[in-house]
Amino acid sequence: MRVDKYLWCVRYYKTRNMVTEACKKNHITVNGQVAKPSKEVFATDKITFRKDQITHTITVLDIPQNRVGAKLVDIYRKDETPIEAFQHLELLKLSKEHYRKHGEGRPTKKDRRDIDDFNLDFENDEDETDY
Repeated sequence: MRVDKYLWCVRYYKTRNMVTEACKKNHITVNGQVAKPSKEVFATDKITFRKDQITHTITVLDIPQNRVGAKLVDIYRKDETPIEAFQHLELLKLSKEHYRKHGEGRPTKKDRRDIDDFNLDFENDEDETDY
């Protein structure tokens, strides 16, 4: 089976076109070699691909006839992606949320003025307590 069809069948990508684009960008390797979308995949092959800032590593156990349900995916592949990769992604998400809450965008002019006023008030309070 072609590598693009295999990754689509085991539900790593939503469409085959997305897999094809990933292959063209050299994000997918089969047994350590960069793969074109038409590369044939056989049982015991190791496929490595980068998706959502995680480098996934899977071993092909069997070839499905068609796209399979999410519950049946483990029959056809063995996921060998290290747990640290997923933990690193969670840490990245938390650090982004810490900087600025999701959906708030950049500060408005009013927000900036409020921040400046707060900083001035804070500096004035420190000056008064220094005596």
